[in-house]
Amino acid sequence: MKTKEQKKEQIELGIKHLDKNETVLFTDFTGLNANDLNALRRAVKELGGKMIVMKKRLLKLSLASKGIEFDSKQFEGQAGVIFSPKDIVETSGVVYKFGKPFIAKSIFKMLGGLHIGEKRFVSAEEVLMLGQLPPREVLLGQLVGMIAAPIRSFMFVLDQKAKQS
Repeated sequence: MKTKEQKKEQIELGIKHLDKNETVLFTDFTGLNANDLNALRRAVKELGGKMIVMKKRLLKLSLASKGIEFDSKQFEGQAGVIFSPKDIVETSGVVYKFGKPFIAKSIFKMLGGLHIGEKRFVSAEEVLMLGQLPPREVLLGQLVGMIAAPIRSFMFVLDQKAKQS
């Protein structure tokens, strides 16, 4: 059991991370072993973020200091809190990529997220959906391909008409 001083330190740590970061993701890591949990921490650290285990009640107090209402009873089990300076799409992509094999076995769960700047909660389904999106560069490449396809087809038709003449 934590002392009152340790709890204050945990709340202050949460506030410090909220000040420095843009995105918070909540995970339930109950079924993960220590090696897998450390692998998740490394993946988040490469992104520039940090994962900490925090009591939900203390997390509620940290968020309340920023004017964000948080119902700690909405999540069951332990809460792994991932703080990231990146946007929610990029952060959820990294966490989803890590957790994909564990999610299928119901060992690792995404509980939701929070966009700090907008003070807006994101459901677990939205976080999973965002995590499954391809990277920005791939999406841009697909968009360019979709725009170029009709032009290529038109050029092919013109070329064939020119050959017939």
